[in-house]
Amino acid sequence: MQTAIDTPVTLTAGAVAELKKLINEPGFDNSQYLRVGVKGGGCSGMTYVLGFDQKQDNDDEFEIEGIRCVMSRSHEIYLMGMEVDFQGGLNSRGFTFSNPNASKTCGCGTSFAV
Repeated sequence: MQTAIDTPVTLTAGAVAELKKLINEPGFDNSQYLRVGVKGGGCSGMTYVLGFDQKQDNDDEFEIEGIRCVMSRSHEIYLMGMEVDFQGGLNSRGFTFSNPNASKTCGCGTSFAV
């Protein structure tokens, strides 16, 4: 398992706080990992995936601030160096993605092109 020093993505303090809040909710399935990934679609070509899921055979596992994470090995090329943040303001609320590999992003910030 990778440590926070060599993880493919980083989580800001705001993202860590929000994720830990979700993990600590009653009924959370502690066998799940935070999945960080991509899928085809969206207005710019690829869409970010961020959610809780089971580990698959083709996943790499890493941990950030006690949060167990997984990412498909094939997604690292698109997400290496990305920062995930959580915005809690009145104008925008939710997870945001700052991806140095994206050549173009859409207005909503959830899809990108490489």
